[in-house]
Amino acid sequence: QVQLVESGGGLVQAGGSLRLSCTTSGRIYRLNAMGWYRQAPGKQRELVARILSGGGTNYADSVKGRFTISRDNAMIYLQMNSLKSEDTAVYYCNADCSDFLCPLAGYWGQGTQVTVSS
Repeated sequence: QVQLVESGGGLVQAGGSLRLSCTTSGRIYRLNAMGWYRQAPGKQRELVARILSGGGTNYADSVKGRFTISRDNAMIYLQMNSLKSEDTAVYYCNADCSDFLCPLAGYWGQGTQVTVSS
């Protein structure tokens, strides 16, 4: 059974930094990418960053130059610097895969709250 568990969220002042971690367990077949998404109150869930199976990365324009996604075996990380109040959201880890066992929207973690105070 595949599980994704996020950690590292919390309360930080604007301009500060946080590092989110996502631990994956279970075997994910035909993995396309691992990513971080976020959802602020009253808004749709949006892509923050993702790292492709080949190592390439994509970032939302709003976080380019401030956030860095990385991967180390079964862990993925999101280093968040120069945080702004608009970064406040629940952050979710996602595994995008193509295997027939893979859910349509991939696997998701339970989310971790990031709150940036101004």
